[in-house]
Amino acid sequence: MGIELKKDCKYSLVVPTSMGVRITPTNGQPVHSSDTFKLQVTSAETNVASISSYLGLPVKVLTTFVKGSPIAQLIKSNLKNRMMDYEGADVDQGDPWGYRHQFNIADSGFGSRGPRVHNDRAGEVGRTLNVKDFDLDKIFGEEGVQIIHLSGLIAALSPETSTFCLELARAAKKHGTKISFDLNYRASFWKGREDELHKAFTEIATVSDILIGNEEDFQLCLGIEGPEAGGEGLDEKIESFKQMINRVKAAFPNASAFATTLREVISTNKHLWGAIMLEGNNWYVVNPREINVLDRIGGGDGFVGGMLYGVLKNWNSEKWIQFGWATGALATTFLTDYAQPADEEMVWSIWQGNARVKR
Repeated sequence: MGIELKKDCKYSLVVPTSMGVRITPTNGQPVHSSDTFKLQVTSAETNVASISSYLGLPVKVLTTFVKGSPIAQLIKSNLKNRMMDYEGADVDQGDPWGYRHQFNIADSGFGSRGPRVHNDRAGEVGRTLNVKDFDLDKIFGEEGVQIIHLSGLIAALSPETSTFCLELARAAKKHGTKISFDLNYRASFWKGREDELHKAFTEIATVSDILIGNEEDFQLCLGIEGPEAGGEGLDEKIESFKQMINRVKAAFPNASAFATTLREVISTNKHLWGAIMLEGNNWYVVNPREINVLDRIGGGDGFVGGMLYGVLKNWNSEKWIQFGWATGALATTFLTDYAQPADEEMVWSIWQGNARVKR
């Protein structure tokens, strides 16, 4: 069936996001015992968009920056290096206790010691994302966008960002842009705002063309009954996920595709990685396969990025999940949160299990 995309657009993919930085100890060491750290620019939504940007599709980031901040300058340079256009207001810091870009303090873990992540988001400038700072008719009408990818992380960040994502979804729908929505439930974001966010997420999901999430996301964001408890075998687990996705499809019939990833952690550096996707009436399953993991953060975003790339390339829908599985696996081989594919062949080689030297 596929997804029919708008033609003659300046941008293949647009993502709203709150940019920040991640600091990570070197050599897989834990934070509390380290004195040497790698700093990188990061956000979940640009992790997704990196698949398309590195493979040559035009991408735009909608965000906000702290005016005069060296971290903001670092972020802008990084986005340019990743071949991404960006648009966003420069917000005055205010004072030393004012706005800043978020810090993600995370180690990669090693072997039997799992990764630990500490999010420091006090004063996060991304919480100020406001529809008034963007000309949506220009972005979606004059420039044109094929797909906008929305994340529940941004939709739940603050009341302002919830409104921002709702207005983006409404403008995208008005101008014929397809909408991808990764629910990304976070309990700490939802605390005290459950009714408000359930209403906002439901409206966005109602107009979305692609819905992505795990069992917790669909249950807690949209009120969909989760997978049935029962057998522990892989076939039984996959069947229970299919039943849940069927319930999501019945509740949100506008969507054409639904997807979730499957992960079993054997050790920090060895996972079983799989995925399930329903497109139209067609089921596609990648049974979990063993992958080696350098750093797991960004693997799920890599899957979404690869899946959307397949949609944008107008491939047969079976290839969407295959490419997404492989870009998710690829992301876990990078120390950055995002995959940086050299070309499509690098990704397809991962899918084919071909790790031979390319000369």
